[in-house]
Amino acid sequence: MKLTAEQRIERAHVRLMQNPDFCLFSGVFMVGKVTVSEKCKSARTNGRDVEYGRAFVDMLTDKQLAFLVVHEAMHKAYRHMTVWKHLPDKQVANWAMDYVINLQIRDTDPSETEVAMPRDPQTGKLIGLLDEKYRGMDTKQVYDLLIEEGKGGEGDEGECEGDGSDGIGHSSSGGGQTDKPSGCPDQLDEHDWEGARELTQVEVEELEREIDSALREGSMLAGKMKGKVPRGIEEILHPKVDWREALREFIKTATRGGDQSTWRRPNRRYLASGIIMPSAETHRAECIAIGIDTSGSIGGPELGRFLGEMKSICDEVAPEKIELMYWDSHVAGHETYSGGELQNIASLTQPKGGGGTEPACVPAYMQKMHITPQCTVMLTDGYFYGDGCGDWSSSNAPVLWCVVGNKNFVPTVGQSVLVE
Repeated sequence: MKLTAEQRIERAHVRLMQNPDFCLFSGVFMVGKVTVSEKCKSARTNGRDVEYGRAFVDMLTDKQLAFLVVHEAMHKAYRHMTVWKHLPDKQVANWAMDYVINLQIRDTDPSETEVAMPRDPQTGKLIGLLDEKYRGMDTKQVYDLLIEEGKGGEGDEGECEGDGSDGIGHSSSGGGQTDKPSGCPDQLDEHDWEGARELTQVEVEELEREIDSALREGSMLAGKMKGKVPRGIEEILHPKVDWREALREFIKTATRGGDQSTWRRPNRRYLASGIIMPSAETHRAECIAIGIDTSGSIGGPELGRFLGEMKSICDEVAPEKIELMYWDSHVAGHETYSGGELQNIASLTQPKGGGGTEPACVPAYMQKMHITPQCTVMLTDGYFYGDGCGDWSSSNAPVLWCVVGNKNFVPTVGQSVLVE
């Protein structure tokens, strides 16, 4: 019995979810609605929902349909319809996005074991944009090159008219004829800019959260199945951030005091003139809590760099004291530093521990010992036993997790920064 387009798309989703190299997009497939219509020429997305053309799906082989499904998922994963909505020539933006992701899909499965780029069944010509000269570029770089080559349109969203006799794969966003020297390239899909504009700000923000969560879960699944993760997706999930700067900014923001005006003490500068003005009252950081994972995963070099960085930050924010805790399955060591001792924290400290890894012991210990910091910094590899990150509800202080090497770590509380 011949399967319907809807059934074939659903089957493609299942097969891709089971494949190590494409399971990354398992959650992304499920974001938004998937529909099939007679009006759509090929396929299109507004960044959330995907619409497939029935005639186009029926024309494709299973592997070609799988390629198209991944293509739409990558548009969603890269947030193409919101990130690049500011580009003035939407047709060129369409081409640029497709050049980038088609190369990535082909690189993921060069032997076409699971996915194959669609071809015209009569001519055998590829349906879709593919060019090695754009390798390693992002959408904006390709866009700029295409504009420089004179392949821009006249309208805001120029409609493509050219060498595709059946119109399959051409964008139909409307607006004006595209003016290019070499004719219109065959696109694999359309791009629903109008539909993307209709999404409210609340919907866009919710979509961002859904896509981010789906990719992170997919990344963990791909890691377990030893699959590939495209470099562009890696950069989305783990943007390169200098952990030292992130740590510094976190502590300075969390402990920011500043000068406040007080009328309790008149400003002496104006008293001689008979003018009563408030004086400035300075508040500085009181307490910073530091929890260091000593389960065996954090080595001497990492610990030394971390404590050295903490010392330099302390020189800036001048906390009154630091509560330093070494933990594994329990808090194995607790040291308090204040005053001049802060200058020598790296040489005075004596790490303790070496058992399991259960960060839940830190907030429980802080509550028991009545430690109320302005912020808490946890240094760990992010591989835990027990109850995840633990219950921090008793502390109102923000938490930063400095995670050594574990790119897939997502805290259930606070923020995280990757320590390379």
